[in-house]
Order: sequence, then C-alpha cells, then structure tokens
Amino acid sequence: MNLILLEPGEVVDAARVVLRDHRALHIRTVLHAKPGDSLRVGVLDGPLGVAEAIRVDGDQVEIQCCLGGEAPPRPRIDLLLALPRPKVMKRLWAQLAALGVGRIILTNAWKVERNYFDTHVLNPDFFRPLLVEGLQQAQDTRLPEVSVHKQFKVLVEDDLDRLAPDALRLAADARGDVSMLDAVSGRERRVLLAVGPEGGWTEYETNLLKAHGFTRVSMGRRTLRADTACVALLALAHERLRDCV
Repeated sequence: MNLILLEPGEVVDAARVVLRDHRALHIRTVLHAKPGDSLRVGVLDGPLGVAEAIRVDGDQVEIQCCLGGEAPPRPRIDLLLALPRPKVMKRLWAQLAALGVGRIILTNAWKVERNYFDTHVLNPDFFRPLLVEGLQQAQDTRLPEVSVHKQFKVLVEDDLDRLAPDALRLAADARGDVSMLDAVSGRERRVLLAVGPEGGWTEYETNLLKAHGFTRVSMGRRTLRADTACVALLALAHERLRDCV
C-alpha cells in the first residue's frame, strides 16, 4: 500500500480522519508510523496529498490531511474485455486499476461461458475493494468505471459510441495487421483496447469489430492468456502515450 486512499465522506472536520480498519493496521504494523510522521494520502476520484499522523493509539490512527486542488487526470485507456473465468477476473481487478484504465467494459462473446456472468466476482461490493487496492499500489485516485454487457452485438453497435467516444479502437489479435507500438501514435485523446476470450474472437466478432472502427493489433506470434495480454498491452499503450505527450 503506497498510498492511503480515503473515501470522500471521510475527509471532514478540518481534514482530520480517524482510521480504524486495514489502513490503520497498515500504518501501524507496516509503515510503523509515529505521531508527526508524514503519509501519502489521496481521496477516491479526488486530489492527492500528504497527511501527518496525529495519534497512533491501539487499533486506530488519526491523521491530519493536506490535499492538493485537482484530481489526477483519468487514464486515457479504456478496456473492452471478453469476460474471463471468474478466478482470472478476480486476479485482474487490482492489476487493471494499478496499470491505469478509465473504464472497464466487460462483455459476452461466443467463447465465453454464460455462467461466468453469475459470479460474485462481478458484484461491486466484491470488486471495488480490489480496484482500490490497485490504486493504492499505483498511487492514483481515479477509480475505473465498470460496466457489464451480456450482448456483444448490442454493445458494439449501440453502446460503444456513448461509452468510448472519439477513441482510437484497437482489437488484440495474434494475427493483427499492425504492431501495438505502431498503432498508437501518442496523440490520441483516448484509446479503447479490446481483448478477446481465451479461445480468441470468432470470425463474426472480428468482422463486427472491424466494421465499427477497430484495427487488429499484435505483439507477435505468441498466443497469450487474456490476463497476460491485458497487462502487456496496457503497459505498451501507456508507454507509447507517455513517450508522445
């Protein structure tokens, strides 16, 4: 935990906050903070700042926050992901938040098992703490927006223009027409990256994506698992966007 994240409603009363949960435990047992020590803090979807430990007492910690004005910019990459197996999705939540995505769009596909959509892993009460965990690792405050879509065709034809307007649209495919690094110029306002299921997109799905502005991109000949592909592709896209700012 490289950043102590606070809920907006916690920062009241002259920015003094009393923590009694896992954050207090981390401050006491991992950071070994003492009164007067400084801590990195942030408010979810709000500014970053520092806090002074005022009181470290038993199972609670009181901090005094000094926060900046503006929230960090939202990551410029959105992810359209064919829903993987629940245990894979469970692992991905924190990683996606840590890498930085503005929006996570989960969708059905021909090779996605229908019962995947019944998992508790898609419950906001389950995945939100994992997203927060990823933000705390990466020292960011921007919580990704999450939406779940059971109809792939409806999503692509009707919803994407609203969810990701004016984005460069890229679809990961080992047989891709261009490399990931060549596809992103760095000048794009936003990038929408589509990653398919373990068995890949079907020909129909590939053609539908192409018809709606997606370019097939590749990282080489190797066939990767969906979670590995997500991490690698997001890292490459972020590096390209950073280099070309």
